[in-house]
Formats: sequence, structure tokens, C-alpha cells
Amino acid sequence: MFSKQIYIERRQELKAKVGSGLLLFFGNNDAPCNYPANTYRHRQDSTFLYYFGQKREGLVGVIDVDNDREYLIGDDIDIDDIIWYGFVPSVKDLAEQVGVSNSAPMAQLEVLIKAAQQKGQEVMFLPPYRHDHVIQIGELLGVAPVKVKEMASVKFIKAVVDMRAVKKDIEIEEIERAMEIGYEMHTTAMKLCAPGVTEKHIAGVIEGIAMSKGEKYSFQSIVTMHGEIQHGYPSTAPLEAGRLLLCDAGAESMEHYCSDNTRVTPISGKFTQRQREIYSIVEACHDLVIEKAMPGLKWKDMHLDVCRMMTDRLKELGLMKGNTEDAVQAGAHAMFLPHGLGHMMGMDVHDMEGLGQNYVGFDDEVKPSTQFGLNCLRCGRRLQPGFVMTDEPGIYFIPHLIDLWKGQGLHKDFINYDAVESYKDFGGIRLEDDILITETGCRVLGKNIIPYHIDDVEAFIAK
Repeated sequence: MFSKQIYIERRQELKAKVGSGLLLFFGNNDAPCNYPANTYRHRQDSTFLYYFGQKREGLVGVIDVDNDREYLIGDDIDIDDIIWYGFVPSVKDLAEQVGVSNSAPMAQLEVLIKAAQQKGQEVMFLPPYRHDHVIQIGELLGVAPVKVKEMASVKFIKAVVDMRAVKKDIEIEEIERAMEIGYEMHTTAMKLCAPGVTEKHIAGVIEGIAMSKGEKYSFQSIVTMHGEIQHGYPSTAPLEAGRLLLCDAGAESMEHYCSDNTRVTPISGKFTQRQREIYSIVEACHDLVIEKAMPGLKWKDMHLDVCRMMTDRLKELGLMKGNTEDAVQAGAHAMFLPHGLGHMMGMDVHDMEGLGQNYVGFDDEVKPSTQFGLNCLRCGRRLQPGFVMTDEPGIYFIPHLIDLWKGQGLHKDFINYDAVESYKDFGGIRLEDDILITETGCRVLGKNIIPYHIDDVEAFIAK
């Protein structure tokens, strides 16, 4: 937990941004896995953590902006829970730890809401992503659960996004703590990468590192020889000589800030010539972002610059053809790059995605696209100092997508399908690092950078 003053200042700033109303922050409850007493590992809601700091389940934060009053709502645990889980401070004590002067049992929440409604106060909440919260909010406000999400306050969402998007120094320090764990995860995966080792073994080892050195891993690790599958979760398949292993994994610090990196390792220890050719394109696109990202640049424009570079280089290999600008405008490059360049990162690995991507990554100036590939760009808005973004270009050869587009004759003026056919067993390559937008440009986060240049990767494996 950060100092009490940090949470006090965050809530004060939020009150100034929102101006009026009763703000509700629903902390997460325990969630059963396969029977009630066997729960998933508890992870507190990120926005609740940002403003109220406490990790315990079963809490709700309330800010009465009009009357400048704050509450931490929750029931104290009883002796039965203490026997099984140990002593937990009272809700009153938890409130005092983060500078909240009022606490009350959960039954009081409905009383606060009804009083606010009677006074004509607007009751505001963020989009719920858990069904128990949907039901709880519906009962508190007297509306059907199916109507709850559409009632989330846009003003509240935008105020939270404005604050959480710009990371303060103390938050960057936490992200870099997660990056150090991520470095060990990825370099361990590279060391383990050899014929006969299973994807699942590598994933288990690196997730164990995340659990032992931080809070947990920041998302389910992607460890696969099928790099063309965007979320290729590990299987029991043994690694095969001559193929590539894609590892997309990250850690979460003890204060719940994330890292997110992707590396591709040649299972035999050295890249083949064809692998080198594709890898070098992704490497160049990755480095272009580090060179050009800066405040004021629209992330959508950065994405399209990467697409142009990738198209030019694929043309050199005979996989694409025609005018580069026309190809990118038509979306032909999305055959090879069907996702966006990167996303915001912080307490959520896809930071604040639950608040609505249109509010997080876009604004009145930059709107989301409906074009295939570009519609998966999670952020398009202008960069600001303090933004943390992932830089993750990739090239993928997806057999079913190739067959579909070829059969439809789609983008045949820009894609050399005869040449692409011979790559259908290639897989995919993605390189990902986390960058901080500074006052003058950007810097790659992490005290140690996981090897990614071709010669560096091969030299690391050789050791």
C-alpha cells in the first residue's frame, strides 16, 4: 500500500473533476472456482485500489462529493473467518489507513444511496464486469440487471481515465518492479527453450517466478509454437527443432502494477534464414516506435507508420505488392498484422479496459475504426507524458485467414497469395516492450532489457 496521503490526494482530485454526486467504488468479492469454499485467487478491482488502497474482499468505497464525505463500507470478519484465515483489521481501521474518516457495515450502503436519491443527488458507478456486482447494483438502485451497465456514469468514467492514464513516478517505480520480475520470467523461458521441453512446463516455471517474486502473473501466459494464434495458451506439446517459441508473459508487483513483454526464441538455438527475414521486419517496426513515440503524436498514426514499414519490407520479400499507401489504407496489411500496435498499461495489463475502450483509448479527435485489424487498435489518441504503452508489432501467417481471403479474392492487388502459401507453416512473430512517454520522447521501461535483437538472442541462448 502507498502512503495514506496519496489516496487522500487522489480522492480530492477526483472530487474536483467530477464536481457533484455520490460515487460508488465496488471492491471485488471472492469468486468460487468449482465449489464455494474453493475460490479463485482474489484480485482487488484496480480502480478501488487506486482510490481506496485496501485489498480485502467485500468492500465498497463511497465518496459523497456534494458533502465532502468519504466512506469505506464492509462487514467486519467474525471468529470463524479468523480461525481459517487469521486476523484482519476492522473496516474502521482499514478506512483510517487510507485516510477515510467514515466506515459502516454493508447494510448501510443502501441507506446512503436512498438518502442521496431523496436529495436529488446523482448516484454514479463505473461499468461492472462481475455478475455479482451487476446484481448488487441492480438491487440497490431498483433496476433490472440487464439495464445496469448502460447506467454507468460517463462523467465518472472520464474522470477516472484522466487520472489513471497519466502515471506518477511512484507508479512507474512499481511498473519497473514488475518489469524486473518479467525479465527473469522471459530470460528463464529462453533458457528452457529446447526440443522436447513442453510449452506447459515453461509456462509453469515462469508463472511460478511471478508468484514467488510478486503478487502474481499479470495475465495467463501465452507460450506456444503457434505464434500465429494471438492467445496461444500453453499445451503439453513438446517443442520441435526448427520452430519458433512465442512467449507473451508478464508479472504484477505487490502493489498490482503490471509488466507485459513478448519474445520469440528459435527452439534450435539459431534462426533459419526465413525466420531471420520475418523477424528483422518485426524488430525494425518495434524500434521505429521507440524512435518516434513522443507527446502529441497520435498513437493511431504511430500504428499506421508501423504498418507502412511492414508493408514495404514484406514487398521486398515478395509477399506483398502494389502501392504501400493504398495497401495500408485498404487494410491489406492486416492479413499479417490483425491487431493494434499496443495498449495502455498500468494496474491492468490492458489498462482500464473495463471502463470502456472508447473512453480509454479514443476521444473526440480520434475515433475507433471498423476496418479489420485497425478495429483491434485499443488506443488511437494523442500521447501524453506519463502514458505507459506497449510497443508490440507482429507478423503472423494464419492459415485459415489466408485461405479465407484468397478464396474471396480479397486484396489480391496487394497480397501475393502464391508466395504466402509457402509460409502457412511459419507461425508468427511478435516483439513487445513497455514504454513510458516522457516530456521529449519515450523510454523503454525496465532496468534490464530482455534480449530481442537477432544476434543478441542467439548469443544469449548459446551461453
